[in-house]
Amino acid sequence: MTRLTRAFAMEHPIVLAPMDLVAGARLATAVTDAGGLGLIGGGYGDRDWLRREFAEAGDTRVGCGFITWSLADRPELLDIALEHGPAAVMLSFGDPMPFAARVHDAGVPLICQIHTLGQARRALEAGANVIVTQGGEAGGHGVGTRSTFTLVPDVADLVARTAPGTLVLAAGGVADGRGLAAALALGADGVLVGTRFWAAHEAIVSPRAHQRAIEADGDATIRTSVYDIIRRYPWRGVYTGRLLRNGFIDRWHGRESELTANLPHVAAEFRDAVDAEDFDVANVIVGEAVGQIRRVMPAGEIVRRMAGDAAEILGRFADASASLRV
Repeated sequence: MTRLTRAFAMEHPIVLAPMDLVAGARLATAVTDAGGLGLIGGGYGDRDWLRREFAEAGDTRVGCGFITWSLADRPELLDIALEHGPAAVMLSFGDPMPFAARVHDAGVPLICQIHTLGQARRALEAGANVIVTQGGEAGGHGVGTRSTFTLVPDVADLVARTAPGTLVLAAGGVADGRGLAAALALGADGVLVGTRFWAAHEAIVSPRAHQRAIEADGDATIRTSVYDIIRRYPWRGVYTGRLLRNGFIDRWHGRESELTANLPHVAAEFRDAVDAEDFDVANVIVGEAVGQIRRVMPAGEIVRRMAGDAAEILGRFADASASLRV
């Protein structure tokens, strides 16, 4: 038991990252049914997709996550989520303050994802019930200047001093029981997991993408803005995306100005590659923990194995510590 499991009536302190278009109802409900907490990926905002996934989730207790700067252009998406009485709403990659009051007024726990101590302080000002502390190891977007191993204890200490009722989750590089045990030892109340669940049977991911990822290791990822340029997503300069390196990135990373100048032609190449599932051009969004993943598994098995292995590790060290005190 941790503060997270008590607060959310969960069996295991494991939360599914709300990965855009990857974390649909099937994956979110599987994580919840296994004793964790599933979050549907609201991402860049597709109202029909969001309504459909919440409907498919039915009465299963799931939440939802949004990219905050994109939500500002589509504020009705938050209304759609709140209509379903979500277990939580997670806001990432922007100022949570404009939406915090609506979430609080609905009686829904607010989760804020942060990448720096400054962002953590802003999340506390917004009244975050949970702070997701994401290190640069994580897949997808982030600031990339801090590691999970140092940022989590910094945020845990900040919370203990200023808002002790706030929960802390670790994110970035957590893919098995070792990562969960380490996160708890660093002062987190649980973990938010992306890449490991990306490689779950229930994730909305191409089998070809899965195969490419499980053959890779952690050295094969890179932080880049190439795919934001090609998809015309207006991410602020502070954010880059971590994903699996491929020939397309090798060609354009470091040549972003030239890429922008050739955008219409290269964007057409990218779209064709996505349709053809050619992942030497199309993107595979995973973090450094991809090197710990060697097969695609059911999400429920991932939850149970991660929790069981962490309990064994922590118990082993507790026993060792007790023997030293004798």
